[in-house]
Parts: sequence; C-alpha cells; structure tokens
Amino acid sequence: MTATRATAIGFVAVLLWALLALLTVGSAPTPPLLLNAICFTIGGTLGLVWTVVTGGLADLRAVSWKVYAFGSLGLFGYHALYFSALRLAPAAEAGLIAYLWPLLIVLMSGLLPGETLRPGHLIGALLGFAGAALIIAGGGQAGFQPQYLPGYGLALLCALTWSGYSVLSRRLGSAPTSTVAVFCLITAVASWVLHPLVENTIWPNGLTGWASTVALGLGPVGLAFYVWDIGVKRGDIQMLGTSSYAAPLLSTLILVGVGIAAPSWALAVAAILITGGAVLAARAGSAAR
Repeated sequence: MTATRATAIGFVAVLLWALLALLTVGSAPTPPLLLNAICFTIGGTLGLVWTVVTGGLADLRAVSWKVYAFGSLGLFGYHALYFSALRLAPAAEAGLIAYLWPLLIVLMSGLLPGETLRPGHLIGALLGFAGAALIIAGGGQAGFQPQYLPGYGLALLCALTWSGYSVLSRRLGSAPTSTVAVFCLITAVASWVLHPLVENTIWPNGLTGWASTVALGLGPVGLAFYVWDIGVKRGDIQMLGTSSYAAPLLSTLILVGVGIAAPSWALAVAAILITGGAVLAARAGSAAR
C-alpha cells in the first residue's frame, strides 16, 4: 500500500469524527462511561468479526501485551475524557479545544526520528492555542464562563491523549490493524466494569438517543479507529495531522446547522486560527523534508 493511499484511508476517520460532537450531544443524557461501553462494544465486535473472517486471529496472538495495554489506555482515556467534556461544557467550545490534537500531532511528529521541529511548527502551535484561548476568553456566547472550566480542562486533556496515542502508534507499525478490535473490546470491558461504580445508569433516550449511540459505535467510535490506524502507521502523519482540522470545522458547522451551537464571530475566528496554525506547521514539516 502506498503512503498516498494510506493517507487517504486515514482521512476517512476525519470525516467520521466530524459527526462525533453532534452524535455525542444526541446521545445525552447517557453518562460517559456507559456511552463508552456501548459504543466500544459495537466497534470492537465489528472489528473482531472482520478479523475472524479475514483469518487474522493468529496475528493477534503474536502481539505483545504492552501494545494492547497502550492502545486500550489511549482509546479509553480519550473517549472518557471527551464524552465527559461535552457533558460539562458547550459542545462547540469543548469540541474545538479537544480538536487541538491535530496540531499537537504535527508538533509531536516533528520530534520523531528523521523529522525536524522548525520555527513554523512553533508559530503554528501558538496560532492554534490562540484559537483555543479565544473560545474560552472571547466575547459573546463563545466567551469564558467559569462554570465550564472543568469541561474545558477535560477537552484539553483529550487533545493531549489522542495526539500522544496517534504519534506513538507510528512506532508500533508492525502491529496489525486488527489489534484495534482488541483495544476497543478491552476499553468496552473496562467501561462496563467502572460505569456502575461511578455513574448512575441512564440509557439512551428514545429513538434519537439510541440512533445517535449506535451511529457513534459504527462510525466515529468504530470504523474511524481502523482507518486511522492505517493512516498513521503507513501514511503521511503530518499531512493527516493537518487535514484533520477539517473535522472541527465541519463539526462546528454541523452543530450550528442543526441549531445546537449559535454562530458567532469569536467561534469563526477561533476556527480559522486553529486551522491556520495546523497548515503552517504542516508546511514547515514539508520544508524540513
């Protein structure tokens, strides 16, 4: 498989993640760990069926337990944080802060062997964080509201968790993509165990709630992980990091379009700053090569 094709496959995950915020809001008021449990059960089961059908079970036995631990912690940690952030802060603002992960991927990948971190990377990072700061401290409905600080903080942890997972996954290129099914199932089991200990059980509400939850498990919390794994291991990771900023823009437009988020200049400028920062960082990476 060529790097160009792998990058294109990875970009399918970006399109699916554009629906993550909308579907998460639609699944309310299901608590984060229960939502994690349901979605990863769906995504992991589908991946396991695919692995069995393609005869990939033998490959899974040769993978180190450390790889499974790493992948499971990455998936579980990110989504528990993400779902919690969107329960504690407005979806558009929390979603855009969480979407600092593409910029962080570009920056972190610049530190990989054979890559160089250039001034453009740092300037891009400043622009991206300026966009996030505008969301938190800007005026209007997208402005800073102290009661949402916990949600903002969890959203930032989301960004750090997923960027770290993605970049380190490139170091695990020998592990087959089928391992993602195991990551999902372990995450599901952990979520099922922890849920009754720390949360009240509130199942998805009605047709909209269940449809949103199942759609999450099939797409943004299912297929997306498998195609992303192919992209970050075999494709151009810096290009993927840059193109991933299509997700927050599309996500925000979707939220505004369905009336969940109100359009505002602060939100628009923040999106432009974050996207511009990612593009600048990626160009710096291309110049380094």
